[in-house]
Amino acid sequence: MGTCGKKIIISLVIIYCCTVSIPTGQVQAKEPSLPPHLIQTVSSRDIYEGMLALEMLTSPVLQEADLEAAYENVKNCVVCLDMGTAYGSGVIFCMTADAVIIATNRHVLEYWDEASGVVRFPQGYFVDATALGSAVESDVGFLRVDGGELGFDALTALRSVCPAKTPFEGGKEQIEGFCVGADRREPEPVFYEAVLEKEERYIELFQGDMLYGHGFAKEGMSGGGIFDGHGRLLGLLAGGTYQNEIAGVPADQVAEAYLEVVGE
Repeated sequence: MGTCGKKIIISLVIIYCCTVSIPTGQVQAKEPSLPPHLIQTVSSRDIYEGMLALEMLTSPVLQEADLEAAYENVKNCVVCLDMGTAYGSGVIFCMTADAVIIATNRHVLEYWDEASGVVRFPQGYFVDATALGSAVESDVGFLRVDGGELGFDALTALRSVCPAKTPFEGGKEQIEGFCVGADRREPEPVFYEAVLEKEERYIELFQGDMLYGHGFAKEGMSGGGIFDGHGRLLGLLAGGTYQNEIAGVPADQVAEAYLEVVGE
């Protein structure tokens, strides 16, 4: 599609997404300047591609920190990876013209079987996915869901995460956030508050520098997201202890792994 065609689609998407209110007293009978059903010529694919071009498919970020409001914004970014005898979590890391890319832990992806594994979205969709691979050094892996498995109407309802660039601003020693992960028995992801230390820690189990803090995490939440109070992704939840310690892969390592595995 040429540049001119993309501009037309974006303009039509803006028209589609906005409603103009005209005072009753100013309404005048005029001949329509456009074909009467022009808006119906915009397909669901056009709308999706227009929203993608306008960067409208990323989860919004709050100006003021509010954990519960931020959770409402990001809960549709977190999916359940059901692998039959095991399950884990993942986050919608990015969306492309024809696919949804899901980030999870490498140790979760090791259980993935394309013959039996399905991705469960919070909206209720169960779809197949293809494993793209895992990073060599970090506990990160990626799955690809073909856009055709969902359809463009469903794709427009999804949102990808917004990774944090500078999670610890203003000299804070700790940051309040929350963990979101899947629960096989619940239709929506589960939410638990957390407090993260400013400094990353080298954790032998993961052979690398990790986010470290305190918060509750239970079975199946591995691969889910750790977010700040604004709704920005701080990292992928990788593990927890019975002492309510949590560890996660920092968001910058997830981004590096994406370039390594997906190459975009």
